[in-house]
Amino acid sequence: MFVYFIILIILLFSSCPAAGKTVSGVFRSDAARENNGQYITRFLYHGEGLMACRVQEVQVALQKDARLLLIQRAEGFDNLSCLERVTSAQISITLSKEEQNQTIPQQSTPQTWHVMYADRYTCQEGQIDGELQDVRFQITLLNPDAAGNPLDHFSAEEAGLHSFYFLLIVAYFVASCIYVQPLWQALSKGGPMHTVLKVLTSALLLQGTSVLLNYIHMARYARDGVGTPLTGSLAELCDMIAQVQMLYMLLSLCVGWSLSRSRKSQSKPLQWDSSPASTALALAVVIAQGALLIWEQFEEAEHHSFHSSSSVSGWLLMALRVALALFLASVLYQIISAERSALKRDFYLSFGKGCFLWFLCHPVLVLFSVMLNEHQKEKVVTIGVILCQSISVVVLYRLFLSRSLYWEVSSLSSVTLPLTMSRRGRY
Repeated sequence: MFVYFIILIILLFSSCPAAGKTVSGVFRSDAARENNGQYITRFLYHGEGLMACRVQEVQVALQKDARLLLIQRAEGFDNLSCLERVTSAQISITLSKEEQNQTIPQQSTPQTWHVMYADRYTCQEGQIDGELQDVRFQITLLNPDAAGNPLDHFSAEEAGLHSFYFLLIVAYFVASCIYVQPLWQALSKGGPMHTVLKVLTSALLLQGTSVLLNYIHMARYARDGVGTPLTGSLAELCDMIAQVQMLYMLLSLCVGWSLSRSRKSQSKPLQWDSSPASTALALAVVIAQGALLIWEQFEEAEHHSFHSSSSVSGWLLMALRVALALFLASVLYQIISAERSALKRDFYLSFGKGCFLWFLCHPVLVLFSVMLNEHQKEKVVTIGVILCQSISVVVLYRLFLSRSLYWEVSSLSSVTLPLTMSRRGRY
């Protein structure tokens, strides 16, 4: 719990408004001089969009010849000189009024537009006399809605996520109404897999909470283009804790079973058989994954639990998940090859399917997204990973709550087993 508390503190203090849609801040001549233009944000426009800009110090902007530069393609932009950057912008907007609107030309496919600030001092060489006053601004970027009016704050890469989270909330609600009572009875009665069921339930609740918080953030975002960044950070925190819990459980189970077989102990078959070695290994990997998840959140500005992994931390996180999948595969192969019972082998195989689906869905979807257009990558990865990991939890639930297989593979008394054959009449 202390680790979770530290993660929460870091996320709360590092939360910032999402990049794009509605951006507020100050135009700084010093920042523009240092970086050959002050980078503001990016936005994926589709159709005929709109950018609205409001500045408060109009006279200061006029004195500095302040301009907004809209650049459509950023490939090779870093290699350009300062003057080449300023002159190569597709659209240049002189900040001469308090409020200005700029229409983005019609385009057949979604395109990324980058917004930068420049003034007369940006490319000026030598020392500047006097102090340069900053200019406060607010920029709103809008895509056309279903009626063709520029009222949609969502970038093309986020279009549809709001509806997806709503449908997922409805699915969670319906499933909880159907299964909450038998699941609660199974948890309250204990049994050999009581700890596993608690972890699965906790992970599922955290996933549902993350989905709900993401929906609240996007519902507010659709109205003002800002949303509630703290809610988005809390959603990512819930998903991170669920990832950590599932990782610890899956590693502990596999390593514990392997060590249990090496000790020839059959008193607790297929249970969470923790040991110092399995606990130490699980904790080490959990700490490594937690550190990579936090690093990824610092590198990624937008609120997404799963990214298309354009950062170093994202690629390291995917490599860790692939390595864990290979490790679990080797452990399960050793257990299955030495197992004589066909029912237990089926149990381990089903468990392996759930594990591999949980760990490999993100790397596979990221590799698949390489073939997609830019505006489709984040949506495919986010929706695909959430659905695959939800299916993985359902597979593991069915495995550990299955009455017939659970009854056959366990050597404990039927009196202590939840959802056994002798009690099925209650459900």
